[in-house]
Amino acid sequence: MNVSITFRHMDASEAIKKHAAAKLGKLQKFLRQPMTAKVTISVDKLKHVAEARISSGGAHLEAKESSDDMYASIDRMIEKLERQVRVTKGAAESRRRTAKKAANKEEVAAEAAEVVAVKPAKKATRTARPAKKVAKKSKR
Repeated sequence: MNVSITFRHMDASEAIKKHAAAKLGKLQKFLRQPMTAKVTISVDKLKHVAEARISSGGAHLEAKESSDDMYASIDRMIEKLERQVRVTKGAAESRRRTAKKAANKEEVAAEAAEVVAVKPAKKATRTARPAKKVAKKSKR
């Protein structure tokens, strides 16, 4: 996990760095691949703004939050990122499941095509015996 934290228009604080890094570390457990995070913490007039961009494998997520308290901004930003991670993870799992189901259906269809329906042989029916020649009685 690689996290870079940038401060704008305010002094860098170790407590805020630790808080943001700890919260971002919790997101790593939802991701399969190591993440790279870029966090920007700034003050605009009286609003405390926290922004983050996360990259993990093919997923690129972004969130921005502002409030009167910096810690609250960071917490809300993390909640947004967590929601995004869960949605993308759920979508990826769904794609995998549907692909797996489709592959299973194809296998079943292929097996059904390979298996030739063999009908059981009919039981031998009795053949008619030749009739005995009976001498005809003559009417005399």
